[in-house]
Amino acid sequence: MTSFSSLMAEQKLLPIIQADTVEQGLNIARAMSLAGIKLVEVVLRTSASIDVLKAIKQEFPELIVGAGTVITPTILDKAVEAQADFIVTPTISVKLLDCLSSCGLPVLPGVSNAADIILAYEYGYRELKLFPASLSGGCAFLSAMSSIFQDISFCPTGGINAKNQYEYLALNNIFAVGGTWVADKNWVVNENWSQITQACQEALQPA
Repeated sequence: MTSFSSLMAEQKLLPIIQADTVEQGLNIARAMSLAGIKLVEVVLRTSASIDVLKAIKQEFPELIVGAGTVITPTILDKAVEAQADFIVTPTISVKLLDCLSSCGLPVLPGVSNAADIILAYEYGYRELKLFPASLSGGCAFLSAMSSIFQDISFCPTGGINAKNQYEYLALNNIFAVGGTWVADKNWVVNENWSQITQACQEALQPA
């Protein structure tokens, strides 16, 4: 199975697309692609999300497009049927992990505490999403976990922004950061697509 970090390659930003319509989703994806983004996560939080994912994959075949906010086996099945390239969850359960283990796609399971981490670890996962990062101990928590789970790396999401992303990326157990700050809701509503491109370009810059 391909690891999640290898899908991301050199990209240290996991940009999140949340769209109410297919048109919005395509415009966000286009703006991100113009910035040099190669991989995006479409969160399945709206009724249009699955259609957004399908449309982005069709319109931008060069993009790696995954499904986020996968919290049930039913949502997972829909994401797989939509040909998502990877799966991201905000949290985990034994039932969900059982389904994820057999879905055949790279998975980034979400954790928020040490108990979650050990459960995901027991299922063989060595790359995890910390969510919501800012409310789950942030950098201090991740730093503490590095000595306990020495072979686990994280992609923190939730509360990450342009100002603190490099603080997270400086930790030795972080392979990327995720967030919605590069596609601010106001920019989407106002169709300010160039601002999304600029924010993504800035986020891709090394510290």
